[in-house]
Amino acid sequence: MDLTVNTVIDSEKCTGCGLCVEVCPYETISLVDGKACVTGEKSLNCGHCVAACPAGAVRVTTLEPLQFSSFRIENDWIKHGRDDTDRLVQLMASRRSCRNFKDKPVNRNLLEDLVTIGTTAPSGSNSQEWTFTILPDRTKIEIFGDHILTYFRKLNRLAKITPLRKVLSLLGKDELENYHERYCERMELLITDWETRKKDRLFHDAQALILVGATKASSCPQEDALLATQNILLAAHAIGLGSCVIGFAVEALNRDQSIGRALGLAREEKIYSVIAVGWPDERYNRIIPRKKIIPHYPDLNS
Repeated sequence: MDLTVNTVIDSEKCTGCGLCVEVCPYETISLVDGKACVTGEKSLNCGHCVAACPAGAVRVTTLEPLQFSSFRIENDWIKHGRDDTDRLVQLMASRRSCRNFKDKPVNRNLLEDLVTIGTTAPSGSNSQEWTFTILPDRTKIEIFGDHILTYFRKLNRLAKITPLRKVLSLLGKDELENYHERYCERMELLITDWETRKKDRLFHDAQALILVGATKASSCPQEDALLATQNILLAAHAIGLGSCVIGFAVEALNRDQSIGRALGLAREEKIYSVIAVGWPDERYNRIIPRKKIIPHYPDLNS
């Protein structure tokens, strides 16, 4: 991971309060003669120093202000405990996977805003090595879908070979047997409907896709991508869009490298979520209960 120091401090603006020193995780900054100075040789480039400085004296040159086309945000930090928790949780509970979309395109500015919102998620060691690929219209989605279903046609043919499934199971490799039991029949229907263009059961007639990935330079690539994905899902609902994560597409991408090459993905890039996005053609009246969770408190007494 690149730990190059990109922190710049304006000594004329610096008041010497030391807040930037307190929050710096890599001890990149220290106070020298009553002023903040860059003294460390490594930096996470996380921007904690920028956020903490009351005088606006600190910059990280590799970071850019958040900019959106469809709305504006204030730059002031919301203090802990100062936001509306009940509304936040209501938003989280209201977001549902949308499988009915209107035949209405999604403006590219909105899609790019969603991607930018994704980058406000945390990332391991602040690597920020996310990747975002946007398919903004049905033509590109259908070409992508053809690649995905080509993979599943081959997989279904293998899954129908009973001796192959049994031998693999005896060897402790149950993936093909489990696929045959859970998904093979459903995938046959999906493929048939796709080929006749009667029904898009793969992407549910969504008008756009956002593929979220990460590079090998990430310290936690999968976690980083999924955290960004959750931000996008929640923001889409707030904007008025429906969304649905398409697991079949992720599986095909990770099993068949030719699909990634067709998309122009970099060799070191891996996709962890495919999000269908569009204007929802469904509505609900209430949030639903969830399965009861009983937290585990381990006994670690020595």
